Amino acid sequence: MGSFDFITFFFLIAAVVIFLQLRSVLGRRTGSERPPFDPYSPRDVAQGPEAKDNGKVVQLPRRETAEDESRYAAIETVAKAGTPLNAQLRAMTDADPNFNPAEFLNGAKMAYEMIVMAFADGDRKTLKGLLSREVYEGFEAAIAEREAKGEVVKSTFVGIDKADIVHAEIKDAEENITVRIISQLISATYDKQGKLVDGDADSVAEVNDLWTFARDIRSRDPNWKLIATESEN
Repeated sequence: MGSFDFITFFFLIAAVVIFLQLRSVLGRRTGSERPPFDPYSPRDVAQGPEAKDNGKVVQLPRRETAEDESRYAAIETVAKAGTPLNAQLRAMTDADPNFNPAEFLNGAKMAYEMIVMAFADGDRKTLKGLLSREVYEGFEAAIAEREAKGEVVKSTFVGIDKADIVHAEIKDAEENITVRIISQLISATYDKQGKLVDGDADSVAEVNDLWTFARDIRSRDPNWKLIATESEN
């Protein structure tokens, strides 16, 4: 019984000593402790693109920069970097991520040919789908006057030599792009008796136009409409 009491007393003393040693170590501050994490502290919630550690700033790569450059790459094919037009197209791309200047130009050239030929043929239905209300009214009035005189237009679209975007802007959520188009066209107008009154049926004429197309950014309709025309001949 005495031996048992001695052994029990020995382990009790050892446990007390170990506890006191641990307490002295665990309770000591060295000055390098990290502050407790506060999930509601602005310092801990939003570190942004930079992370700080021991006073050093670690710059993290911005993925959007690469994405922006990739998105803007298509603009460089139609407008040189650093030019006002390039800046205009970049602003348009920012407002409408689906906008692609090269694709727009292809569509504008197709629309140009369709409109020119529809006007010559008096095709009001086609024109109505491609023109704004104001421009359509002007085209329709010209067609009606021609018909009233009994005149007939015979045209052959030879092709487009060049098409360039010269201006781009956004007005009240509407994208406006002006394109300079140089085309080759054979056109002749005849009166009731079949007499030539305008143009030349045997020669190709160069036509220089400034056409402005528009599209509402908020609309799901991807199509553009012609809102203004100007001849540079």
